[in-house]
Amino acid sequence: MKYQVGDEIIVLHSNEEGKVIEVMNDKMVLIEVRGVKFPAYMDQIDFPYFKRFTEKKLVPEKKQAPKTYIDQVPKEKPQPNHIQVANGVWLTLVPKFALDDFNDEVVELLKIYLVNRTDKAYRFVYKQQFFNETNFELENEVLAFHDFYLHDIPFEAVNDSPSFSIDFSLAKPEKRKASHFETQLKLKTKQLFRKIEELKEKNEPVISYPLFDTYPDQVEDDKPEWSSLAAKGYKVYDASKARQYLPPARSVVDLHIEKLTNDWKQLSNFEIITIQLKEFEKWYELAIAHRQPSLIIIHGVGTGKLRDEIHDLLKSRREVKHFINQYDPRFGYDATEIFFQY
Repeated sequence: MKYQVGDEIIVLHSNEEGKVIEVMNDKMVLIEVRGVKFPAYMDQIDFPYFKRFTEKKLVPEKKQAPKTYIDQVPKEKPQPNHIQVANGVWLTLVPKFALDDFNDEVVELLKIYLVNRTDKAYRFVYKQQFFNETNFELENEVLAFHDFYLHDIPFEAVNDSPSFSIDFSLAKPEKRKASHFETQLKLKTKQLFRKIEELKEKNEPVISYPLFDTYPDQVEDDKPEWSSLAAKGYKVYDASKARQYLPPARSVVDLHIEKLTNDWKQLSNFEIITIQLKEFEKWYELAIAHRQPSLIIIHGVGTGKLRDEIHDLLKSRREVKHFINQYDPRFGYDATEIFFQY
């Protein structure tokens, strides 16, 4: 659920600020604005943070910045750190402020730096994404005790779930060190706005996120000897090929009880929903194992008990990017479509 009780919001058509006082369903909330309570659809409101930091009064909204390509990024010469204290590798955001027509300070963009405060040089593969879609990629090397400028992102884009993935390897490989080390960072919008407010109050120049303290050692290979097991008649499979031994997955699963058992008339409501949820888990796990992009679950309308149980389960699954239960010409409102992320 995007909004929770107590969240501050802004009404898009009037720019009035208020707060959420009740979540009515998955499409509507009850809000209070200047002492007046009334229902609103979720697409009619938004969080106020984005407006507070980016809006330029009486100035038309800017068009979304085009995708940035590597040959368009201005090159900056890597700079050595002034204080060479070994305390890890960091991703640093440098907000660039500007004054609007009313001399209010607003953030225009974030400059992204890779900061190496260790005595080792690293090769790295950097990817920056919005909503899990790659926006910028770069392969290069950051020297020991050096800062490396990566690129800029418009400040408006922090509302698009920016994430950063960096795969490191030693520029000079060492025998006892890992061949590579991958780390990820996903910005949380509310936390970033809070950090910028603190940065302005403390008059600090940057926001830094730690990636790792020391480059990890190589993991010892303690795999069992599979050949001896195979010789004894056990079936041994290559894990990379495990998917081919799984049962086939489905893109649409019908959970109506009459589709699952012939004796459903003898069952209690509890027994029915238990069978349906067990069937759901079976096809959900197979969809994940086969890395399907999506899965449609037909749960029917009825009292909504089965739909609600499935939705509660999906909210806690990290593989679920999002799910929707809206009208579909094939199923009406009987189905929920699940979209996965890997």
